[in-house]
Amino acid sequence: MSTRPSEDEKGQNPTNIVSSISQFADDNLTIIRNISTGLALAGVVIISRSIKLLTRFGAASEVPALFIEKNVVLRGRVHAVAENGLEVEHIPIYVPLLSRMLDKRNGGVSPMAVRLAGVELTPEGKAWLELHLSPAQMVWLKLVSREDETLHCLVSVSRGPVRSLCVNEEVLRLGLARTVPVFGLQYDSRLYLQLHQRLLRAQVKAEQKGRGMWKEDSLWERTKLAIRENALVRLIWGIFKRL
Repeated sequence: MSTRPSEDEKGQNPTNIVSSISQFADDNLTIIRNISTGLALAGVVIISRSIKLLTRFGAASEVPALFIEKNVVLRGRVHAVAENGLEVEHIPIYVPLLSRMLDKRNGGVSPMAVRLAGVELTPEGKAWLELHLSPAQMVWLKLVSREDETLHCLVSVSRGPVRSLCVNEEVLRLGLARTVPVFGLQYDSRLYLQLHQRLLRAQVKAEQKGRGMWKEDSLWERTKLAIRENALVRLIWGIFKRL
């Protein structure tokens, strides 16, 4: 006897497949609904994050905590050099029409206070920033932490199509600042160790080359200072002045 399927059985195969799929969908309707809901929620999260990237921030408190946690890089325009850092106007990603719809400030926005993370500027360091970071210059802010209405960031400027300069490292490398603990990070955290080591290497280079605040006085200058501060010399000089 032949074991090949009959023509009727062949014709029923597609129907059986459709029926099986339909039956599976009915049996697992809850799972399918949950998957659809999960995909929809994921889409909402992605869209929300994308909208945040298009939002213009006018204060440190407006920056989402997730942005700081993930060390997101923001683009900004230098507004002024402040006593302890910079004032930077945030420039979000621009998408025609959509950016206008999301920007409720009508173009007016206050600059954000930005400090160089892990760096304490000297007066000479502030003067260097004023000389090299002109108003309206574009900078990139890698978020590290937030302190009230101040953002602690790694600040970078473009130095060509594929090269950038980290301002935090540069002022240390020139001896115009000293390293300090990175605010808002645990001392034993991986990010803290990475940033501190990176900044410390820049400072060590300045110390080794005697740059800026690490510059040593010449032998003649040290000798003059020692003589000037010597008690006996001051006494003799006082006697001569009275004569």
